[in-house]
Amino acid sequence: MSRAGRLGAALALVLVALVALVACGGGSSAPGGARPITVFAASSLTEAFDEIGKRFEETAGGARVTFNYGASSTLVVQVGAGAPADVLATADEATMGQAVAVGTVEAPAVFARNRLAILVARGNPKGIRTLADLARPGLVVVLCAAEVPCGRSGQQALDKAGVEVTPRSLEANVKAVQSRVTLGEADAGIVYATDVQAAGDTAEGVSIPENHNVVAAYPIATVKSSRNKAVAAAFVEYVRSDAGRAILAMAGFSP
Repeated sequence: MSRAGRLGAALALVLVALVALVACGGGSSAPGGARPITVFAASSLTEAFDEIGKRFEETAGGARVTFNYGASSTLVVQVGAGAPADVLATADEATMGQAVAVGTVEAPAVFARNRLAILVARGNPKGIRTLADLARPGLVVVLCAAEVPCGRSGQQALDKAGVEVTPRSLEANVKAVQSRVTLGEADAGIVYATDVQAAGDTAEGVSIPENHNVVAAYPIATVKSSRNKAVAAAFVEYVRSDAGRAILAMAGFSP
């Protein structure tokens, strides 16, 4: 075989190997020169996914990731309306189930779990210790809206504890609750444990006991209308890989 022929054969073998890697989800690489993907993700995933996106881009051979964060319920509606999304990650299985029901996503897989916590001002000046304290007169409490996963879970926790709370406002997503508390516009709010960690030294968290807490399971799926399914699938696999799980754990999620 001529030198040119041997070179062509070698290149063909390399291409076959790359295709096999993508098809099997092996390794940490996505196709070279890949087009960008857009990931629609629950707002509570912001810090973890920002880091995952950066690490994925470093190992994915030219892939670029853009994130659209928001309330899971809103994201599902947007994807259903044809928004240009490649991956969808929600903060509970019920909301992802809506996307499955209308056929906009492939089969989802749970990749992380989260717990609820009470977010209070730095130093906890109101002395909030339990869910029952949120019902105290004069306390300004904010919650997520009922149609949002953090709102449903928060109400379930309050129901378990037998506590009735009249919130000052119902927020569109959990980051809005976090913001109201850290800005001093509210005394407390029910958020996820990861949001307490993300708040850093601007606020504090109060644990909710196991018998009153609600564990949220986070599923992720590729969007059927994705124009770059290979990279979308590679991103999902990275989230579920050891590297992805390590980043999620650092952000406060459990496996």
